[in-house]
Amino acid sequence: MAKEVFNRVEKKYLLTGEIFETVLGRIKEYTYMDKYNIGGEYYTLCSLYFDTDDKRFIRHSLSRPVYKEKLRLRSYGVPKEDSKVYLEMKKKFKGTVNKRRTAFYYTEAMDFLEKREMPAILPHMNGQVIKELLEFLKMNPGIKPSCIVAYDRLAFFSHDNKDLRISFDRDIRARMYELDLLKGDYGERLIEPDMRLMEIKAVGGYPLWLVDILSELKIRKSRFSKYGKAYMREKEALLNIETEAFV
Repeated sequence: MAKEVFNRVEKKYLLTGEIFETVLGRIKEYTYMDKYNIGGEYYTLCSLYFDTDDKRFIRHSLSRPVYKEKLRLRSYGVPKEDSKVYLEMKKKFKGTVNKRRTAFYYTEAMDFLEKREMPAILPHMNGQVIKELLEFLKMNPGIKPSCIVAYDRLAFFSHDNKDLRISFDRDIRARMYELDLLKGDYGERLIEPDMRLMEIKAVGGYPLWLVDILSELKIRKSRFSKYGKAYMREKEALLNIETEAFV
């Protein structure tokens, strides 16, 4: 069974293509590749984020609060109606991320999100997480699909520390229309083609070999929210339209 409850620190770093290749070469002796990277190839992740009409959750998140939370539906690749997907709630408090998720089949997930009632708990579901998700939905009755983000990922785990994970995302793309994961993973690009978003997820401190790599290559932490970037792009586009109409 896939892990369903996470508590860890997550940090992000934007890398140029050259730095990415160097980092990739340096970490290989200390890590092994995620099972989803079949044959060493990138795999695609698709996420449907939920928010209110006035985008309350992402606006709050971008204000850099002490505490924030978000709800998303995630799939590995573009799902079909009978694909397994994960409904996830992420909470972040003072830099520590708590993620709780449960598996559904796509049609089950959409039925749950529409009806907002406790379903019959099947073996692939986590009943406790579903109760928590249901409470969140009841407290936020106006929440609904808001943004789809997709990207291609390489991911690695440390040989010596199962809680250390390093991932590299390319071709991050998003759309705030046609909010159905069944319709595909297309969208407007959020980073340049040669860029990679590196995410390091850890419990406790980094191992010395990773600290050395970050230090030697002068890699500094970045602030980057995929949904946040899509929201700001949309906001800027609407502002430009309004300005042109006024002129």
